Amino acid sequence: MTAQEPQDPAYESRVRASFDKQTFMATIGARLTRVAAGEVDIEVAMRPDLVQQHGFLHAGVLASAADSACGYAALSLMPTGAAVLSIEFKINLLAPASGERVVAAGRVLRAGKTITVCRGDVTAYAGSSERLVATMVATMMTVRDRGLTD
Repeated sequence: MTAQEPQDPAYESRVRASFDKQTFMATIGARLTRVAAGEVDIEVAMRPDLVQQHGFLHAGVLASAADSACGYAALSLMPTGAAVLSIEFKINLLAPASGERVVAAGRVLRAGKTITVCRGDVTAYAGSSERLVATMVATMMTVRDRGLTD
C-alpha cells in the first residue's frame, strides 16, 4: 500500500473529535488507538454484554468497529470541512472472536475525490496470541455542502 497524503493538516484532531461524538462507539466501549494518514485503529474490549449466544463477540460489534475504522481512515484523507458516510461494505467473518480484545484496523486502499475504498481487518487478541477474525471492504463517500459535519 502506498502512503497517502492528507488534504487537511489537522486531520488527526478532526478524526479524534468526530470519534468522540459517536455515542454508539462509546456504548460498545470502543477506543480510538491509532490515527495516521489513511490509517485508523479502533479497539474494543471483550465484555459479557457484547457477546452472542455462544460467548463470541457479536458480529455486529465486529462490523461496527471495522466500519468506523474504515470511515475514519477515509476521513483522514478528506479535505477540511468534508464529512464521511459509509455507502457500502462487505464483511467476511473468518473465525469466532474470543479473547480479551479486538482491534479493527482501517486502511485506505484508494482515495478518490468523492469515493474512497478501504479495507478493515479485525484481529482478536488472547494473551500473546492473535487471530484475524474478520475482514471488510468498504466504500466511503466524501460529503460536502450538505450540512453534515464531522
